Amino acid sequence: MAINSLLTAATLLASQASAVLMHNALAVTPQMGWDNWNAFGCDVSEDLLLGTARRMVELGMRDAGYYYVVLDDCWSNGRTANGTLQPDTTKFPNGMKHVADQIHALGLGFGMYSDAGKYTCGQYAGSLGYEQVDADTFAGWGVDYLKYDNCFNEGQSGNKNISYARYERMSTALNNTGRQMIYGMCNWGQDEPYDWAFMLANSWRATGDIYDQFDRPDPRCPCEEKEGTNCALTGYHCSVMNIINKVVWFINRSQQGGWNDLDMLEVGNGGMTDSEYKIHMTMWAALRSPLIMGTDIRSLSPESYSIYMNPAILALSQDPTGNTAQRIWRYYVPSVNQYGRGEIQLWKGNLAYGDYVVVFLNAANEDMYMNATLSDIFVDEGGAESAQANSNWDMYDLWANRMPNATANAILSANSTMAATGMNGTEYSYNATAQSYADGIAKNETVLMGKNVGTWQAGGGSTWSVLVPRHGVMAYRLRPSGAPTTGMRRRRRDEL
Repeated sequence: MAINSLLTAATLLASQASAVLMHNALAVTPQMGWDNWNAFGCDVSEDLLLGTARRMVELGMRDAGYYYVVLDDCWSNGRTANGTLQPDTTKFPNGMKHVADQIHALGLGFGMYSDAGKYTCGQYAGSLGYEQVDADTFAGWGVDYLKYDNCFNEGQSGNKNISYARYERMSTALNNTGRQMIYGMCNWGQDEPYDWAFMLANSWRATGDIYDQFDRPDPRCPCEEKEGTNCALTGYHCSVMNIINKVVWFINRSQQGGWNDLDMLEVGNGGMTDSEYKIHMTMWAALRSPLIMGTDIRSLSPESYSIYMNPAILALSQDPTGNTAQRIWRYYVPSVNQYGRGEIQLWKGNLAYGDYVVVFLNAANEDMYMNATLSDIFVDEGGAESAQANSNWDMYDLWANRMPNATANAILSANSTMAATGMNGTEYSYNATAQSYADGIAKNETVLMGKNVGTWQAGGGSTWSVLVPRHGVMAYRLRPSGAPTTGMRRRRRDEL
């Protein structure tokens, strides 16, 4: 009895400590959803939001975990005489509570945008100085998620203390409402938010704005590499590789309830190849960024749909440990693109239940064989002498069971009833509303594992060699050979 009491007390203390650290007990895994900005900018309306929300449900995206529908900038018509924010009734004729209610009725969460400045980036009314008033307004409308930007901040930036104080005011205001709302800071990595934002927010933008390019330098995104740890001019038009190579220096600052936000997903917007989009999706999942789709869901291609819906990659994102992948090595190669860039990288991360993720990233300008030894993979555990390097590992390719285009096209082309039915019982999708990703992995659901492609034999010098496409990725889940697989099973049609 005494032991049980001690265990209960210890569990309670751990829970309390975690709750304090997470500040609002939300986003235990990175948030998932959709935001209109990358695809639509200021062209927002009630019809766009509700049409997108319905399509997310029809396509099984809600059930896959994409929960939040986030309205970005340009929705406002300023403030009323008493200082309360009001929507543009041309764009939102029924008001924001109506939009929230309709989205909630679909089983989704509603997100909105404001700014920690006098104006938003689109030069609408900001929330600086109105934090509690606006937080109460958002709560009254039924908002579940606030994206909070950094434009026109009246000089209240330049060091950690100033930025902390400015963003803390909205954090406190949101908590004061009594309504649980995800708080997504969007201060572009300014003043090193990875050092302090976890005490205030559920995520913080780690860099300047992304754009739909893989590895293209742009003067509007002036900082590169380690400059990104404290970039004075964070900019925009930052490529996927620019962002990856910046956040590597502080990616381990993510934790449950507080995540480095690498910005929205560009998959589907047309600026990258299919292989490049696979890198984008894989690395955002492995680095535990929020997965916020930034494309027009209503006109997805089969290829883009299958990337967004890959259950083995989504299980990586939603792994219950909260661990991020770390870069093991990086080599520049002679095969460069038109901008003189070419490199290969190896990443590894710890997952739940003794699993690991290994990512071979090829940013060279040609297909390349990439090799790694178990000593490479487990260098942090002791390299060749480690127990892990002297164990056998079953290898599961996380993209080998990707949904075929024909299947994706059939779902995209079907009416809503057929689309929803078509999601059930397939080996290409997963219903996380019926069973969490964590529980699915614990039960060895094959759809979350990827395809077993062999065993990496024990020995520090044991090498895995794989051909990785140009600007492509090969990603694997490693599971100890001989680990219990009694739960390994295919999903039956009636289980979703």
